[in-house]
Amino acid sequence: MDEDAVPPLGLLLAAYAGSGQVARHRALWAFDARLAKVARTTSEPMIGQMRLAWWNDVIDDSAGIKGQGEPVVDAMRATGACGAPGLVAVIDGWEVLVVEPDIDVQGLRDYAAGRGGGLFRALADGAQAPDWLAAAGQVWALWDLAGHVGDDALAAAALALAVELVPQVDGARWPRGWKPLRIAFTLARQDVLAGRGAPRGMPRALAGRLVRIALVGR
Repeated sequence: MDEDAVPPLGLLLAAYAGSGQVARHRALWAFDARLAKVARTTSEPMIGQMRLAWWNDVIDDSAGIKGQGEPVVDAMRATGACGAPGLVAVIDGWEVLVVEPDIDVQGLRDYAAGRGGGLFRALADGAQAPDWLAAAGQVWALWDLAGHVGDDALAAAALALAVELVPQVDGARWPRGWKPLRIAFTLARQDVLAGRGAPRGMPRALAGRLVRIALVGR
């Protein structure tokens, strides 16, 4: 899989995954990026649902035939990421953005629970992950949405919901193997409490903050 398939933030975060987990983390970040592209480029909800359903079929294909040759699919299968918990939830979360013309607070909750909670559970490889980890993923997903959506009102609503969720994570004890997730959440937490969404791309300031968090924890 070409590294271009992995978003810059995902590449940096994956570098902090435990031994033998870097490629798996990259594959999962690339999977999320593929679904983001579906949401970003689909104008007809039904077509978008069909494209998302294709990814559901890939995950459900125990024979490993569906999608062969697609670089992200091949990477997910090669690293065991296709068997990660939470992948269907990630697809369901993105589907909210594909099918809902006007997303209300409940829609934001469904999006965040699916995309963020599912992705963090997949990265942690924990079928029985604690509730606070799901909340951390939701905060991250809402932060990311707020920084990339063109609707200012929706961005503000996403940030407001993220602020509500932050206390569910504060004080949590992060296992060492979940370091990339701790960094991702801390980045998001800092920004949402300051009223900011995720920056676009990977500006130098964000990369610097990421390294600082990795080294000193904040």
